[in-house]
Amino acid sequence: METTSEKIIVLDFGSQYSQLIARRIRECHVYSRILPFSASAEAVRAEAPKGIILSGGPASVYAPNAPKCDPAIFDLGVPVLGICYGLQLTIHLLGGSIQRGAAREYGKALLSLRKKSPLFAGLPETLEVWMSHGDKVASLPESGVEVLGSSTNTEFCAVKVCGREIYGIQFHPEVAHTPRGREILANFCLKICGCSGSWTMSSFIESSVKAIREKVGDSNVILGLSGGVDSSVAAALIHKAIGRQLHCIFVDNGLLRKNEAAHVQELFGRNFNMKLISIDASERFLANLAGVADPETKRKIIGKEFVEVFDEAAKKIENAGFLAQGTTYPDVIESVSIDGNPAALIKSHHNVGGLPQKMKLKLLEPLKCLFKDEVRELGRELGLPEDVVMRQPFPGPGLAVRHLGPVTKETLEILRNADEIVLREIKKAGLYHKIW
Repeated sequence: METTSEKIIVLDFGSQYSQLIARRIRECHVYSRILPFSASAEAVRAEAPKGIILSGGPASVYAPNAPKCDPAIFDLGVPVLGICYGLQLTIHLLGGSIQRGAAREYGKALLSLRKKSPLFAGLPETLEVWMSHGDKVASLPESGVEVLGSSTNTEFCAVKVCGREIYGIQFHPEVAHTPRGREILANFCLKICGCSGSWTMSSFIESSVKAIREKVGDSNVILGLSGGVDSSVAAALIHKAIGRQLHCIFVDNGLLRKNEAAHVQELFGRNFNMKLISIDASERFLANLAGVADPETKRKIIGKEFVEVFDEAAKKIENAGFLAQGTTYPDVIESVSIDGNPAALIKSHHNVGGLPQKMKLKLLEPLKCLFKDEVRELGRELGLPEDVVMRQPFPGPGLAVRHLGPVTKETLEILRNADEIVLREIKKAGLYHKIW
């Protein structure tokens, strides 16, 4: 659910930092979106971006099947910034040459600026930057490229295509090891691309509420509320938009942490005045888990049973048209291969779980363009307490997969009490927000 007309597109060439680039752009209050490097120029044009960033990547531009973007990307009339591999690919596609460096350059370097440029506005003439590359630019295209900066080992460390808003940098501005890197990205987004820097959580809430109302109409929305960060924030946002049209279903599978069910009912049912259907299905889940020791088998049993319990409750809700989920942007990115190869997926789209197909409902995913830290910020803006917003992840199958051997009511109670003691001591030591 996109909520802004201004955006920067990041084309992903397989860099481990692509998500970090997108996050740094958003820290400049500019919306960003990641697309695979194979996206056509027409597909990018349809996004109406204010600018395009070509990410780094582990490949060499001369390698067989090296990832290459549509060359027409450079003719869309919007500024382009190539980072590391993105710089090398830009030079290569424009007619320059790339060669293997004498040694891989990895670590700190000093960038010496040779020409003034809006990309480095407000920055000193010498900058500490972070390098990570094996290839480097050997010669520039004949069409004309000016050198903005060099380092000791990299002559063409920062460049600009003459007469065009196409830039390239050999270093990584998105990492913390480039101390002024965020300012470089801000200069690209705000000064070169002309973004207003008005994308904030408050503006996101305003536009999301409007979009949810328009999409849902007078239908009811069903949401599985777990008490975790994503489902809690999704519930608060949707409730702000449509109020009592939202029906939250909370399933107590008997595998929750101590007092978890009571906490969820108190917060959302009473404090937020949401329509909350709370189902105690603990006996049902424990009966199905009797004698089962293998963790993966436990997961499958719990997942299947949850779908059944949830579906039974959902069928009783009249005029239901949508199933809401707390899908976040990393869920979306990591379930789409950058090169169209399903084997290259980081993970499958884990939130769906078969429910939309079984229930024949449309999906409502209001958080699917947000990173986790943004979801937490959104939760605060919506008035959720800090202990919910900053809660550590807890597995869907709950204590069952932290329980060695077959699960029983008695041994679960021992684990539940032990878990509470561990959490209490971690919080008392001030470590809860510092450890995974």
